[in-house]
Amino acid sequence: MTGLRIGHGYDVHRLAEGRRLVLGGVEIPYEKGLLGHSDADVLLHAVMDALLGAAALGDIGRLFPDTSDAYLNISSMILLEKTMERLHNVGYAVVNVDATVIAQKPKIAPYIQNMRENMAQKLHVSVEQINVKGTTEENLGFTGAGSGIAAHAVCLIEKIG
Repeated sequence: MTGLRIGHGYDVHRLAEGRRLVLGGVEIPYEKGLLGHSDADVLLHAVMDALLGAAALGDIGRLFPDTSDAYLNISSMILLEKTMERLHNVGYAVVNVDATVIAQKPKIAPYIQNMRENMAQKLHVSVEQINVKGTTEENLGFTGAGSGIAAHAVCLIEKIG
């Protein structure tokens, strides 16, 4: 048996006026932001769920419940750091992460490198181990209609020590 484990994560949040748009820990100028208890960073939420799933540690809803004021408007970068603490505590390290942001608008290409750098720093890996892509749904579904943004992430983790 190897010490490698795969995880998948998915998250979605509605776009709303009066909120900041934060993806991968990067604030992106846009007319709307994502609605949620925290900063609603769908990219980091999907990544955290992938990591937790790979380690069989549940999900972010269980770890960081949206009923707790402790997580109200919190940066998902802080939550990602806490997620990595959990992974390290049970003896896992990140091998790589591959994520896709699904949004009709805004275009995220100019921000992807910063997103990768942010995640690499919190995951204690090199930028080359993190991949982020953006896609549209060709005006189909809730993301295509501009009602929300979704993200999928897969990761590989390995047992250390």
